[in-house]
Amino acid sequence: MGHNNGVPLPCIFAILACLLTLHVNMALAERSTYIVHMDKSLMPKSFTSHQHWYSSIVNSFKTDLHTSLGHHRFAPSLLYTYDNAFHGFSAVLSAAELETLEKSPAFVSAYKDKTVTVDTTHTTQFLSLNPSTGLLPASNYGEDIIVGVIDSGIWPESDSFRDDGLTKNIPARWKGTCEVGQEFNASLCNNKLIGARYFNKGVKAANPGVTLSMNSARDTEGHGTHTSSTATGNFVNGASYFGYAKGTARGVAPRSRVAMYKVLWDEGRYASDVLAGMDQAIADGVDVISISMGFDGTPLYEDPVAIASFAAMEKNVVVSSSAGNEGTDGLGKLHNGIPWALTVAAGTIDRSFGGTLSLGNGVTLPGFTLFPANALIDKLPLVYNKTLSACNDTELLYTGPSAIIICDDIADIRGQISHIVASEVLGAVFISNDPVVHELGSVTTPSVLVSPDDAPALIKYAKTSASPVISIAFQQTFVRTKPAPAAAFYTSRGPSSSYPGILKPDIMAPGSLVLAAWLPNVAAGQIGGNVMLPSDYNLISGTSMACPHASGVAALLRGAHPEWSAAAIRSALVTTANPLDNTRNPILDNGDSFNFASPLAMGAGQIDPNRALEPGLIYDATKQDYVNLLCSTNFTRKQILAITRSHDYDCSTPSCDLNYPSFIALYGRHHPKKYRVKEFQRTVTNVGDGAAKYKHYKNVG
Repeated sequence: MGHNNGVPLPCIFAILACLLTLHVNMALAERSTYIVHMDKSLMPKSFTSHQHWYSSIVNSFKTDLHTSLGHHRFAPSLLYTYDNAFHGFSAVLSAAELETLEKSPAFVSAYKDKTVTVDTTHTTQFLSLNPSTGLLPASNYGEDIIVGVIDSGIWPESDSFRDDGLTKNIPARWKGTCEVGQEFNASLCNNKLIGARYFNKGVKAANPGVTLSMNSARDTEGHGTHTSSTATGNFVNGASYFGYAKGTARGVAPRSRVAMYKVLWDEGRYASDVLAGMDQAIADGVDVISISMGFDGTPLYEDPVAIASFAAMEKNVVVSSSAGNEGTDGLGKLHNGIPWALTVAAGTIDRSFGGTLSLGNGVTLPGFTLFPANALIDKLPLVYNKTLSACNDTELLYTGPSAIIICDDIADIRGQISHIVASEVLGAVFISNDPVVHELGSVTTPSVLVSPDDAPALIKYAKTSASPVISIAFQQTFVRTKPAPAAAFYTSRGPSSSYPGILKPDIMAPGSLVLAAWLPNVAAGQIGGNVMLPSDYNLISGTSMACPHASGVAALLRGAHPEWSAAAIRSALVTTANPLDNTRNPILDNGDSFNFASPLAMGAGQIDPNRALEPGLIYDATKQDYVNLLCSTNFTRKQILAITRSHDYDCSTPSCDLNYPSFIALYGRHHPKKYRVKEFQRTVTNVGDGAAKYKHYKNVG
């Protein structure tokens, strides 16, 4: 019997056969259906029709596959060709084949096919929360976990708060109630919305004789309804934002219970009310507190969120809070930098909303819009000239031609939109990659944003055609866009001024254009300057939207691991967060010229629920650990007491080296440019199944 380096030849053949089988199986597994947009104007003259052209493209991949594998069993296949709705085709392709296709000059865009039951918030899919595997079934969808939301109230009639599918037996630990008030009676609560309270003594004291516009837990602005449904909302079919993001809406933990604590009022927002609401939530027996608000520039001992969350930590309640929306206006603007609470930054989602531009020469271009109507822009005149293209003069635009105006990327995009609206121009095509509109929406005119990369074809056509015309298709939704996530331009940057010795934020979660429940009597969309449109669901952005995503994941983890402490849950979220986007490159920062995001913008990275289910090691902490941290500060005894609420604390071993799952070293601005050694001490606990081995690496920098 022949041998090769001691391995029998039959064994080598067996190995080769296994490798070939693995290669074929991987080729099969990697294939997905893609919808591909093409620039038909670039079709080579050798093809007689678009069908012929698209078939040739897909067949070329078959030829390559035949050459490499010797058969067509797993070959790519053309499904449909399109020439009316848009120019392109659908086909079963591998990621490598799509990558090759993207190099073609005629390639416009591509995205994976999707079912009609895709989640409207889409963030649960983006976070890989699968109903069959991982954290969602392991926690039974968060069943019987109680999330207390500190916010502006709730709209109890929303379908997101129906109790379909929930058990009737509310956990015995629940001590809360459904408080009666203006336009709010006890029957509005159910097995999903198990509690609703309101706290207004602070706002009344600050405004003697004030009459509150809604003296109850009912929401009047939408914020509380949106955040609570994001964290815990039930399944709702057919939800959308004026046709965008259409599908089935659900919260992160759809079987969890929710209790609302209204502390924000149209007449004012005061720390005393916030503190009272959090205090009551702890007493009522919630498992998670979600608070999408904070107090800027406030020391820990005067911060109601910090103070109340310390008590929550003692009761093993997870507190999830928002980082703030101060953006890149300097470091250290983050609030809720609380060592015993989770601080959440905001990121973008792999989803875009668009309108496809069809030019009179057959060229189609992708665009971004959230105009809340399907406006009829069908072969309307298209105008581009240097006089109008600044789009920053309302009077000049008003006297211009009746046409769709192209606006150059030379002025503030929000200002350009306002000038187009005020001048009553038919519509516009804005050339801009400004993240403000892409992340906040608010397109109130029949208009579309086009990338500067696509602008040359648009401008060339408008300038060279004798009678240029344009058509725009609105209400389009694209998922699995790349790269995503990115750190949102508006998310506040750490470190926290309240305690910079802990790296904040902790993690990043979806926060830009999140679709969730809204009030039917508060405008969700706008056309022009004065047409307000209602919607039961709204797309809004902010770290306020990121926070309830993390709150929902914390609820799922509490359901899957009831034995874990609040610190253990926070540790699991931090150590398993993903610093890479869906292109497997470092996450970018939309607020920093699209450079790589730093931990001061995104924390450890994007929250990864399924990995958090099994983190391996956790960094736990006790009340005494936090007390040791407080004792290491220059806080007075009374200031520490304001947080701990007890004199029975031991300050004999002060330590600023908290057993935290992240590290930050602070140096003076003019420290010597040489290596410094900073030692951190940590104690880790194995929460995996059985014994495990880990390697320790010592970093010096």
